[in-house]
Amino acid sequence: RQILSLCAILYLSACDSGSKTDVQQEADVSPSVDIVAAEAVAEASLWPKLRSPIALDPVIEARIDTLMASMSLEEKVGQILQPEIRHITPEQARKYHIGSILNGGGTFPGNNKHSSIQDWVDLAESFYAASMDESDGKVGIPIIWGSDAVHGHNNVIGATLFPHNIGLGAANNPELIQKIGGITAKELLATGIDWTFAPTLAVAQNDRWGRTYESYSENPAIVREYAAAIVRGLQGEPGTEEFLDDFHVVATAKHFLADGGTEDGIDQGNSVMSEQELHDIHAAGYQPAIESGVQTSMASFSSWNGQKMHGNGYLLTSVLKGQFGLDGFVVGDWNGHAQVPGCSNTSCPAAFNAGVDLFMVPENWQQLYKNTLQQVKDGEISMQRLEDAVRRILRVKLRAGLFEKGLPSTRPLAGDTSIIGHPEHRAVARQAVRESLVLLKNDKGLLPLARNLNILVAGDGADNIGKQSGGWTITWQGDGNTNEDFPGGTSILEGIRSVAEAAGGTVTYSLDGTYDSKPDVAIVVYGEDPYAEGHGNRPHLVYQMPDSSDHEMLKKLKADGIKVISIFLSGRPLWVNSELNASDAFVAAWLPGSEGVGISDVVFRRDNGDINYDFKGRLSFSWPKYGWQEKLNPHHPGYDPLFKLGFGLDYTAEPSTMVMLNEDPGEVLGEIRDLTVFQGRPGAGFRLIMGKEEMLGDLEVFTTMDGSRSEIENGALVVMTEDKAVQEDARRAVWNTESLFWTAISAGVPLDLTRFNDGTLSFAYKVNVRPSDPVSVGFFCIGGCKEEGYYGLFQSEPLGEWQEVSIAMSCFLKEGLGLMDTIAPFSLETKGKADISFADVIVRKSSEGAITCPSE
Repeated sequence: RQILSLCAILYLSACDSGSKTDVQQEADVSPSVDIVAAEAVAEASLWPKLRSPIALDPVIEARIDTLMASMSLEEKVGQILQPEIRHITPEQARKYHIGSILNGGGTFPGNNKHSSIQDWVDLAESFYAASMDESDGKVGIPIIWGSDAVHGHNNVIGATLFPHNIGLGAANNPELIQKIGGITAKELLATGIDWTFAPTLAVAQNDRWGRTYESYSENPAIVREYAAAIVRGLQGEPGTEEFLDDFHVVATAKHFLADGGTEDGIDQGNSVMSEQELHDIHAAGYQPAIESGVQTSMASFSSWNGQKMHGNGYLLTSVLKGQFGLDGFVVGDWNGHAQVPGCSNTSCPAAFNAGVDLFMVPENWQQLYKNTLQQVKDGEISMQRLEDAVRRILRVKLRAGLFEKGLPSTRPLAGDTSIIGHPEHRAVARQAVRESLVLLKNDKGLLPLARNLNILVAGDGADNIGKQSGGWTITWQGDGNTNEDFPGGTSILEGIRSVAEAAGGTVTYSLDGTYDSKPDVAIVVYGEDPYAEGHGNRPHLVYQMPDSSDHEMLKKLKADGIKVISIFLSGRPLWVNSELNASDAFVAAWLPGSEGVGISDVVFRRDNGDINYDFKGRLSFSWPKYGWQEKLNPHHPGYDPLFKLGFGLDYTAEPSTMVMLNEDPGEVLGEIRDLTVFQGRPGAGFRLIMGKEEMLGDLEVFTTMDGSRSEIENGALVVMTEDKAVQEDARRAVWNTESLFWTAISAGVPLDLTRFNDGTLSFAYKVNVRPSDPVSVGFFCIGGCKEEGYYGLFQSEPLGEWQEVSIAMSCFLKEGLGLMDTIAPFSLETKGKADISFADVIVRKSSEGAITCPSE
């Protein structure tokens, strides 16, 4: 197959010659290549032959011919690279003829999370102007900026944030999805950005996957219907003047293919299945996306039957470009090409030859540029393949009118701050919240509530817009945000207050559910903390285990004779039998976004007692009966959910009482023994903090890491994200000071870790610059005390290489001091100069592999 695929690449690349007719294209191909390619495509006989509604325009194709005839080899290679804005300047983009840039999640102009709309436009202006500079005989080709606007323009403070895809799938409203696409396009354009890495068309099959919430449904029929709607919303209607006009952006069908079908739901893992299942389930959204004119597609990090998608020429070229007829381009994912065997971040002809047209190479783009240039000169990459990729990229830029639209500042929406979070946009988002809610339980018709009640609102999700919005929200993982980062948005608590207090009711908020005066009813808002790809994978679907704090709060309220309504925030269905039993009503609210008031629209009656809005949401994912049912889909054997795909109560249902559910989750991969402190991001309940020696007595004055880079005291200590195995799964701490500064991972409350007294602290580390002074690895405890530091690392290890270590807990404990009141179970502290990266911090019960403590 690999040999056939390579031949098919050559064949299909030759066929894509622009303005030639199909007959002329075939006549230019030698019979031997034609026969081999036909065999490769014949393997794809189950893949339909599609054609984009955007016909090849002879004028555009002739213009491409003219441009390419004037371009040097260096200019052509520059077009196929996409660096990230933190790692390239406009002047470098001009010098290297760069074709595209991106901002990753949590990346902002000037590394400023609170960049203004004008800051975004100014940076877009700088890159565009640099790319169009024709001095020194350069061909001016507009750069195209891509951004992950996956639930609204989620990188920008004040933007309208819609429910994540899993909630939209429950709404089952394609017309609404098209409106959301149109709004997202306008808010992107207000910041000068003209390309979004959306929609995600994954058909998630295993709910342990950390990107389940980016999937509309486990049901391919829902994904199929939504794909067409969201593409038309983002790009405009094909064949009309609105297509890619001043009010629409280029869309991306991603991630091709089967990212939602990996074994055990492992992100970037292996999808093991027949080609028939690959077609029937995972390709469901791509046919309507292409038939709606989608211009780009993104290759998946994942593999199909062991072959990385970034290197799969059969699927990228024979199927996606050949059978499906994508005549735009394929972009890689974040250094995804480096996962192809024999490749690295800086060299991968295999991915390019397989059909990746644009390398997403955030940081190492200069080395990749040089290597790719040489590979073309050496014939490892053919000139024909390079020109095919450049032609596709130019075609999209010309269709999008980037040459004619001119500087971003001159475009109709650019810099218009009124567009960001416009009231009409928020009204659509509020509608989306209402329609996405799924009512799973409503004993004795408790809902809808009267507005004039004495209401207790509890739970850590009630007044937390960041938590209700989930990952891909301002920052990549959605962490480090406060309500002040969402101007114009409303928390769920604010929505409840606005409704109840206007009608004479009272609302009391208590994080832990305690109260002075017994309420009429309690609304408890809780669920998953934000996460994004990689870091959101779960070992099982049990909501809280071994921690059960939310369940205990619900039980206490019930024991006090209070009616309890659960508003559950999650990026996937989870096993919540215990929480369901302790609730009189239970609402699956998913990740509703910035308009939390939409929940109040549905759970309260009107002032006159009538129903305000009914529950319309129906499960787009099956809900588990047991904690091990992570693969729970109607088309798989043994389908036995608690709530089936399509389930959802509404106010027309006859009042009844749900039977008590079994609270034994079943076997969920054995006993959970270890404490994850940091794996890709701080573990549940932890946060990364930084400070100096005198702050230890008052841990309220520390700095919390915010976004991809934070510093203290003008760079005395800087902590930033770094890639170890996957994107931003490590942290890098750089000291430049004469005083003691520390970075730590803190729970914020005392932890009883005495069960780990005989265990180890395990973590990975990399020494980037040798420390000028000893570095202490240690724990912080209540009252600002420190456990004994461990000083045996970082002085002799090879520079720039990841190491793993397990340190016995006994190395940290002072005589007679245990682990009863630990606040931060990991810290690094030093003075002087040091540069150390760390990842995968776990407190283990086992002492296996522990290194010996240094002698006194």
